[in-house]
Amino acid sequence: MTSGRSFYITTPIYYPSDVPHIGHGYTTVAVDTLARWHRQAGDDTWMLTGTDEHGQKMMRAAAANNHTPQEWVDKLVGESWFPLLKTLDVANDDFIRTSQPRHEERVAKFVQALYDRGYIYAGEFEALYCVGCEEFKTEAEIVDGEGPFEGLKVCAIHSKPLELLQEKNYFFKLSEFQEPLLELYKTVPDFVRPESARNEVVSFVKNGLKDLSISRSTFDWGIQVPWDDSHVIYVWVDALLNYATAIGYGTDPEEFARRWPAFHVVGKDILRFHAVIWPAMLMAAGLEVPRGVFAHGWLLVGGEKMSKSKLTGIAPTEITDVFGSDAYRFYFLSAIAFGQDGSFSWEDLSARYQAELANGFGNLASRTIAMIERYFEGIVPPSGALTEIDRAIQQTVADAATNADAAIEKFRIDEAIAAIWTIVDALNGYITDNEPWALAKDPEKRERLGTVLYTAAEGLRALAVLLSPVMPIATEKLWIALGAAESIGRLHEQPLRDAGQWGVLRPGSSVNGLSPLFPRVEQA
Repeated sequence: MTSGRSFYITTPIYYPSDVPHIGHGYTTVAVDTLARWHRQAGDDTWMLTGTDEHGQKMMRAAAANNHTPQEWVDKLVGESWFPLLKTLDVANDDFIRTSQPRHEERVAKFVQALYDRGYIYAGEFEALYCVGCEEFKTEAEIVDGEGPFEGLKVCAIHSKPLELLQEKNYFFKLSEFQEPLLELYKTVPDFVRPESARNEVVSFVKNGLKDLSISRSTFDWGIQVPWDDSHVIYVWVDALLNYATAIGYGTDPEEFARRWPAFHVVGKDILRFHAVIWPAMLMAAGLEVPRGVFAHGWLLVGGEKMSKSKLTGIAPTEITDVFGSDAYRFYFLSAIAFGQDGSFSWEDLSARYQAELANGFGNLASRTIAMIERYFEGIVPPSGALTEIDRAIQQTVADAATNADAAIEKFRIDEAIAAIWTIVDALNGYITDNEPWALAKDPEKRERLGTVLYTAAEGLRALAVLLSPVMPIATEKLWIALGAAESIGRLHEQPLRDAGQWGVLRPGSSVNGLSPLFPRVEQA
């Protein structure tokens, strides 16, 4: 079912010493939904996620827990990060770990290529470094400490003291890429999205770029610099390269050519690495820049950015254990404009679950199937003569499918769900207006009753296809209940861009009983 069009999309690689919170889950389900949509639309899709396992912070944490760094990262990934993908029903194609040999070998090749092309040189370096961020801090990112840290310079993000590092390092000639990067942002205006993120990147680059220290010699948990084994590659350079190493850079040119370039979805706090340093490294290596970088906003809880250190971190299982993974996916992807900050509250989640999922979509599915069982012995009736109201539903379905696909192309999953939801609202109104329960009492209105229930069932068929990338479990249940699995084929094989075409569900197919898609949640 694949077309020639490659769609390679990545999450950031996560730092495994942080236990996953709903912010990590938000990024991951967004990327998974985009990947599922393109995969089901027939595009040659590849979704990558993974973990960033090197660096000084990880080495210190391992030592504090009496483990070697490798033992420590194996434990973290196995206990926290693989389970997250199951919890949220993520269908990733690959999971890269930066401690894997495939990654380490290919990183060495890439860095050697930069060195051979004259973009790396040796130099002395002294700067304030934040171990928490694993990066050297510019003046703008340094603040004066308070309380126990009074008189010290601290990181603006972590509020912890910075360390003054002095060492001989290797540098990447980032300063040479100011003009090429500005030209890229100009000629490909949607290279960085949304607009607010693009503006921030452009003004940052216009202020001038300094060469980037790309190695460290004070610790050894990292990938060795190929021409100098007393240095390891700076963890951010190592991490960014995962997007190229995972698809065979340096060892599998065919796979690399098939997949690259990628779309990267990142939190806005790591935007500069992805929109400035990464494309500059690719240009220096003579490779294509990414297809685009999309920076989503922060999830706020009580007005604060989600983080473990601030104790605002909520584990995804706290939500999925109560509401299920579909509701988690639906809520975060529909309630927040993708690209902007969004606030999470239990009240909002609970209200939307009840109104939109249980009462809106779930109830529509249950009552349509129940009426086909009651009035037509569980067989989907044929449609009779159509009225304007029936045609209006067909138009709503066609428009919703077109508009949702256009929104996905712009990475606006929230707008896509809003477009699809017009079908839910229209069908609920249609059933209320046509009163099939009243039609059923009049034998002369049997044909009309059949038309109304066929229209509702065929609308649900389109909804199942369109919503399957967002809510894979509920839509699969609905698909089976509609009898579509037998009469049409498997849900995930339905061509998504054709979902709005009318008349796919065959009259005569048998529906199956449907337990509530979104059961009532009793909250303590």
